Amino acid sequence: MSNVFKVAVLVGSLRKDSINRKIALALADLAPANLKLTIVEIGDLPLYNEDIDGASPPAAYSTFRQQVSSSDAVLFVTAEYNRSVPAPMKNAIDVGSRPYGKSVWSGKPGAVISASPGAIGGFGANHHLRQSMVFLNVPMMQQPEAYLGGAGSAFDEAGKLSESVKPFLQSFINAYGQWVEQHKKA
Repeated sequence: MSNVFKVAVLVGSLRKDSINRKIALALADLAPANLKLTIVEIGDLPLYNEDIDGASPPAAYSTFRQQVSSSDAVLFVTAEYNRSVPAPMKNAIDVGSRPYGKSVWSGKPGAVISASPGAIGGFGANHHLRQSMVFLNVPMMQQPEAYLGGAGSAFDEAGKLSESVKPFLQSFINAYGQWVEQHKKA
């Protein structure tokens, strides 16, 4: 693997001690040599509103769009709220897809991992997010699907990743490294 691909990581949960943020950081540590993962913050993005997205969009929009544009790929690590993606994640997707014809997402290889303390691991959020990204021309990794149920036990009290979860995350991030490599070949 001769290239190192920059991956914009979006975390759907804004909570300081978010399980999803811990998973994103663990994936960055486990990433193969061809990936460099960087979390792109979404919590300060104003709700998307075309009225404020004209000649002088909010600085947060511009910064976010530049960070995603300069990446080679995108990785979504998300919680599930009411069987769908959290509002900040959907807002970030909308901000990045505008203005029309200037989407920052198009062509970037993507993947999603969803995590939840519940048993089904954010299945609904995972699939809703995939649906939006496919519409935005993001080739989404289909396998392995990644749902982490019972995610509250994925880390110990000190924040260390459980040895029982590590192989699952390692397998996922290794497959994603191959996916990005495959889709970013010139």
